[in-house]
Amino acid sequence: MDENSAMHIESGVSLRTYNSFGLPAVAHTLVRIAGDADVRRVVDHPTLGRAPKFILGGGSNIILTRDMPQVVLKVEVTGRRLVEERADAWIVEAGAGEPWHDVVMWSLAQGYPGLENLALIPGTVGASPVQNIGAYGVELQDRFEALDAVDLRTGLTVTLNTQQCTFGYRDSVFKHSLAGRAVITRVRFRLPRPWKPVLGYLELERKVAETGIAQPSAQQIADWVIAIRRAKLPDPALIGNAGSFFKNPVVTPEQCRDIIGRDPEVVHYPMPDGSVKLAAGWMIDACGWKGKTVGQAGVYEKQALVLVNRGEAIGSEVMTLARAIQESVYGRFGIRLETEPVVV
Repeated sequence: MDENSAMHIESGVSLRTYNSFGLPAVAHTLVRIAGDADVRRVVDHPTLGRAPKFILGGGSNIILTRDMPQVVLKVEVTGRRLVEERADAWIVEAGAGEPWHDVVMWSLAQGYPGLENLALIPGTVGASPVQNIGAYGVELQDRFEALDAVDLRTGLTVTLNTQQCTFGYRDSVFKHSLAGRAVITRVRFRLPRPWKPVLGYLELERKVAETGIAQPSAQQIADWVIAIRRAKLPDPALIGNAGSFFKNPVVTPEQCRDIIGRDPEVVHYPMPDGSVKLAAGWMIDACGWKGKTVGQAGVYEKQALVLVNRGEAIGSEVMTLARAIQESVYGRFGIRLETEPVVV
């Protein structure tokens, strides 16, 4: 087998079906990554090795505004397994190309609870630590053990622990010093034993009250989370979107009091460190954006935090809409919203 066939190099690949927003863009060169060896082949390649790279997982957290001159590395590493059963935790590993939700449901079916609050988050396992995904009171860092990644300069496989990933709110080292410099191939999760439900989130507390189930199982919590998400978030298979488009801003108590003074109904959540998280969706809705459209890009009718593709949207339309919303929210609340997806 020659080197090119072993590497699965493809030219002129449409990325429309590889990004959940359904935006048009073409990758001049695309290489499918099924394991660490594929990354090493790229690193060692006489021309691809020196070319700029773009790492593509499930495409659920990117906005493509143009064609891609970089070498697109499409991560397709599969596999799921129990690595170790300790007295205090199950250690579970999944390939970076596995769909995130599939791994959540698999782990529950195998009897390894702990990821249920993160059910139905779009994207792949490899993207989960990059974004430090979180929902309904749990963040990835709370369930993280380690990950394996291949250095795009040396071709060496490295293992990073929680401290080395420097997780923050929707943030990690992969958005900073390691951005575009390492390909995550496998992620290991630490699922604590004995399992304890995390229910301290308003919408889950409502489910407990509605159903009368005071001690829900992990599967029951997953079912609730799936129902809540489906009720307010569009299915990317039906309506192109990238999930929550803006981060919920975190402010000081003083800033929050100032905003409450002007808008007493602003939705806010006190954080353990004393800061306050504001509901970006509420602020966008308060500015009258829900259901509005710019070109073929729009604000979802059921959740103002989500921007959607109304048909044939292009990346520039999405970003024009996003900037208009940012200016509107800043004008009213003095808060500059940050986008969650990576804009390319």
